[in-house]
Amino acid sequence: MDTSERLIRSTQELLRDRGYVGTSPKAIQQHAQAGQGSMYHHFSGKPDLALAAIRRSAEEMRAEAEAALAHGGTALERIDAYLLREREVLRGCPIGRLAQDPDVVASEDLRQPVQETLGWLQERLAGVLADGVARGELPADLDTGATAATVAAVVQGGYVLARAADSVDHFDRAIQGVRKLLGAVSQHRQ
Repeated sequence: MDTSERLIRSTQELLRDRGYVGTSPKAIQQHAQAGQGSMYHHFSGKPDLALAAIRRSAEEMRAEAEAALAHGGTALERIDAYLLREREVLRGCPIGRLAQDPDVVASEDLRQPVQETLGWLQERLAGVLADGVARGELPADLDTGATAATVAAVVQGGYVLARAADSVDHFDRAIQGVRKLLGAVSQHRQ
């Protein structure tokens, strides 16, 4: 792994665990085992490196979600694959945590990949649900956009509940709850 890659990976880890303010250039350099000169050779500064790391985290989250949602099967089976995929729950969502970071949200550049990724996720979930409506698996009057937003919110909220309690059980309960609600919706097809 080259120095640039180590710097990006280290920044991803530190942003997720410490937030923007807690991720100092010195901490990044130490974590990446890179010197100050190397860091500034590849990146103009902390904001530039943070943006590269956030974009990488966004790409990875999209790829993981897409891998789950692209599986064959019914719409609910595809949503289940997304909901039940392996996660580091107690570390929180690498993108969702950044949406709660005041310094990331205050920067239009840093906020953009976070906003785009969470927007993409809702659109992708809505598309899967719309497929289910079109195939008669879900009620014709289902508001796929609102339902997709609910699914995304439950996942993000599940992370928050789990971290607050230091227990993945809270995340698992939230996921089981939304799965049960989706199952009830599918039972009421028109």
